Amino acid sequence: MQSLLSFVPDFLKQELFWVMALLVFAIWQFIQNKLRMDVVALIVMLFFSLTNILSVKEVLAGLSDPNVVLIALLFIVGEGLVRTGVANQVSDWLMRVSGASETKVLVLLMLCIAGLGSFMSSTGIVAIFIPVVLAICSGMGISPRRLMMPLSVAGLISGMMTLIATPPNLVAHSELVKSGFEGFNFFSFTPIGLIILVMGIGYMLIARRWLDNGEQSNTHSQAQKFSMSQLIEEYQLKERAKMVLVEADSDCVGKSIGQLNLRIEQGLNIIAIQRTKRFRKITVSASVNEIFQPKDILLLDTALDDETYQQRCEQLKLRPIELKGEYFSSQYRSVGMAEISVMPEAECIGKTIRELKFRSRYHLSIVGLKRGDEIIQEELLDTPLKFGDILLVMGVWQQIHRMDDDHRDFFLLRDPAESKKRPSGVKPSPSRSVLSADYGVADDYRHCAKRDGSVDCLLNVRQVPLCGYEKCL
Repeated sequence: MQSLLSFVPDFLKQELFWVMALLVFAIWQFIQNKLRMDVVALIVMLFFSLTNILSVKEVLAGLSDPNVVLIALLFIVGEGLVRTGVANQVSDWLMRVSGASETKVLVLLMLCIAGLGSFMSSTGIVAIFIPVVLAICSGMGISPRRLMMPLSVAGLISGMMTLIATPPNLVAHSELVKSGFEGFNFFSFTPIGLIILVMGIGYMLIARRWLDNGEQSNTHSQAQKFSMSQLIEEYQLKERAKMVLVEADSDCVGKSIGQLNLRIEQGLNIIAIQRTKRFRKITVSASVNEIFQPKDILLLDTALDDETYQQRCEQLKLRPIELKGEYFSSQYRSVGMAEISVMPEAECIGKTIRELKFRSRYHLSIVGLKRGDEIIQEELLDTPLKFGDILLVMGVWQQIHRMDDDHRDFFLLRDPAESKKRPSGVKPSPSRSVLSADYGVADDYRHCAKRDGSVDCLLNVRQVPLCGYEKCL
């Protein structure tokens, strides 16, 4: 190493040279504005620390207070809880054990929020639980006000639970240490926080009855009426759901869904793909151009018997995985289903699903077809579509609601109550809200289609989604 350094010019060994070089680099990056200013600053700090030009203490001294670093690390801890799925698993557990008892829901909700908020941002944890609370209120038929207020109160109380729960705790700790006193330990605030939490739960159990003025959730009837379980039973999908893991040596790796054509050649219909990206699980739509990667988890719909299914998995080097819940019901946060209807005078009438290249166009998969009272499963891809047909599509929620923007051939007839539990980033379509919630078009449409199937009958109904979409109603 010393022999190599002997060939380095003397000016490169001077700390002043590197300080000036980093200063020029920082100024140039600020002018370019390609990297964020905070990222440039952190790069400079990291270089000073790694080259021993400055010690770690000297580097952090530029932040004026070590609490800034602690608060930044707090955000990292919170994001880690979200990405690893801890927060979402707690919310799923809450919905599973709460049952129909509002008192039990309130107590468990406040305990969960206070517990998770002790180690991550209370604002973030409240945001995660908002759709969960709305779904619980919808299912129980109560006003969201009765649980939204306890949600907020528990988020505030969580700041009293641990040292890192809120920045003021860290600031107080730092000032005590600077003044020569002993600082707080991690759980110094916990006894007081627990007392306040118990008092807060007791208060909300009493005060909740005055929060809603006796009003009921207006989505209760719809939540009870439409659910994934109902659609699964109606379209005879039980026992059809499978999950497999793509092995590293599988023939599928590096190939696209369109190249393998598993649905036609192997009888395996891919609904969605789950994979790990940046330490978190994501769900991607099963588009024809999606490339299989090692350790991908495929959500499949198949009518194959168990023996044939095992043979196909061995042939393709796919490892079967146990599926929890009923037909992907445990995957409702990312994967959903909805009924769509063929529009009158649509170009798709008379064509088969295979001819329409439905997956290529909408990145969704059709798993059922209803024609009157008949459910068609056999030769589904080669069945010509008729006026009044209702199709059950499956895929990621984003693609389902994005499809409703196109009214040329199909429109979204109804989706299950689980769509209300989707992640906050997935927004419902405005026309879907008009159709299913405000005007009840879904029932009218189906009734008309079954009654006589006349063009005039359905043309009248057709005008409702179009007017609703333009908000003229």
